[in-house]
Amino acid sequence: MEFEAIIGLEIHVQMKTNSKMFSSAPVTFGYKPNTQADINDLSFPGSMPTINKQAVINAIRVCNALHMEIDDTLLFDRKNYFYSDLSKGYQITQQFRPIGRNGYLTIKLNGKDKTIGVVRLHIEEDACKQLHESSHSLLDYNRSGIPLLEIVSKPEIKSGQEAVKYVEAIRSIVTFLGVSDGKMEEGSLRVDINISLKNKNSDDYGTKVEIKNLNSLSNIQKAIDYEINRQSKLLESGDVVKQFTRRYDEAKKKTTTMRVKIDSIDYKYFTDSNLPPVKLSKKFIEDAIKSSPKLASTRQEEYKKYGLNDYDASLILSDVEIANYFEKGLKSGCSAKLLANWINVEVQGYLNRNNISIGEFTINSEELGGLVNCVEAGEINSKQAKVLFNKMIETKKDAKTLIKDMGLTQESDINVLVGLVNEVIDNNPQTIIDYKAGKDRVVGFLVGQVMKKTNGKANPAIVNKLILNEMKRR
Repeated sequence: MEFEAIIGLEIHVQMKTNSKMFSSAPVTFGYKPNTQADINDLSFPGSMPTINKQAVINAIRVCNALHMEIDDTLLFDRKNYFYSDLSKGYQITQQFRPIGRNGYLTIKLNGKDKTIGVVRLHIEEDACKQLHESSHSLLDYNRSGIPLLEIVSKPEIKSGQEAVKYVEAIRSIVTFLGVSDGKMEEGSLRVDINISLKNKNSDDYGTKVEIKNLNSLSNIQKAIDYEINRQSKLLESGDVVKQFTRRYDEAKKKTTTMRVKIDSIDYKYFTDSNLPPVKLSKKFIEDAIKSSPKLASTRQEEYKKYGLNDYDASLILSDVEIANYFEKGLKSGCSAKLLANWINVEVQGYLNRNNISIGEFTINSEELGGLVNCVEAGEINSKQAKVLFNKMIETKKDAKTLIKDMGLTQESDINVLVGLVNEVIDNNPQTIIDYKAGKDRVVGFLVGQVMKKTNGKANPAIVNKLILNEMKRR
C-alpha cells in the first residue's frame, strides 16, 4: 500500500517589540528569571491588559506579505486551560476573528514553485517558561506575555523538505520585516507539526498526530521523516495510528509520546471582556503596509540591477543583518559584485569559523567597502587584500592606514613594469618559442616571475597585458 503524507504547520513567532502584548514589561532574552515581568504578566488581581500597537502593525505587515485578507476589527478571546505556565488560567488569543485569513506562500523546491495556502494568522501572548527539575518545576515569567503571531498553514505540505522550505520562507518574511529575530535556538520561532498519512487511492485522511515545539530546521525535517516512517509501519501491519501529541527527542532521533488526545477539542474559548473590539481604520492598515521594510524578494530584484546573479544575491539575503551590512557597504561607492564576493567568501567564512554573527564582526561595512575600493583602484592586488583583511580584523585599522603602515602600495607604473617584463622575458627566451607554439600558460609563469621581483606588489592585470603585448611584438 502506498501512502501520502498530509502535513500542516503552526508557526509561533515571537515579536521583538519593546514591550509585551498586553503589558508594559520589556521584551528581553537571557535576563535573570522573573525580573522582566509586571503585574499583568503575573495576573495580579485588578490588573488590566492594554493592546500593544506595534504588535498589531507587525501582524498587518506579515498578513500583507502572505497575501491575506486583513480583518479591520481587532477582537481578542480567552483560551481557557489549566496549566502551570498560565497564571491566570487562560491565554489571550484570537480564536474567532483572526487578524488575517486565506493567504498563501510560494516556495521554490528543486527549481519549481509550489504555493502553500495559509489558513489564518492571529495575535496572542506567550506563556511563561517552565524549568522542570526532578521533584518540582520552576516558572520564569520573563517570557509570559511576549507578543506572538501564530501562522497556520493548510495541510498542503507533503514532505520534510517542503516543510523546511516553508519555515525558511516564513522566517525570511518576519526577519526582513523587522517583526522578529527568528532565532529558533532561542525560541523566537517555534513550529508545531500536524501530520497524518492517507492511502494514495483514497480521499479519506488518516488520524492526525501533532509534534510540538520544533526549534530547528534540521529537527523539523528529521521529525517529519521519522513520523512518516513510524505511521507507515503501523498502517502496513494493520495497526491504527492513535491521536497523540508527541515531541522530537533529538538525542534518540525519534518522536516520543507526550500525551494522548482523547478529543480533538482541547480548549474552551470566550471573548475577552477586558479587551473591547477595536476598529482599525483603512488609513491605519494602509500606513502599516506602506511603511513596511523591504522583503528579501524585493531586495533581490534590486540586487539584479547591481549586477548580482541569483546565487550571490541569495547568499547575501540568507540573513537580514548580512543584507543590511551589504547595503551599507555599497555607500562607499565600491563594486556591488566585488563587495558581495568578499562578504560571501571572506566575511561569512570568518563568521562561520568563529561562530559569531555579523553584528559581532570587527570590520564595519564602510571599512570593507574601503578595502574593496583599494582593490578596484589597483592600489593593492587580491593577494595583498586578503592579508590586509586579516590585519584589519586584528588591528581594527582601516585599509588605507594599513596599506601605508605595511608598505603594500601596488606598483602600477607602466614605465617601471615594462622594464621588469622585458628583463623576465630576456631571462626566459624559451617562453617566446612556447608562446608562439600556442602554449599560453607561459604567460602565467612570466607574471609570477615579475610578481616575485616586486615582492608581490606589481599590478598583475597590467603585468599580464604588458607581457602579452611584448610576446606579440617579438
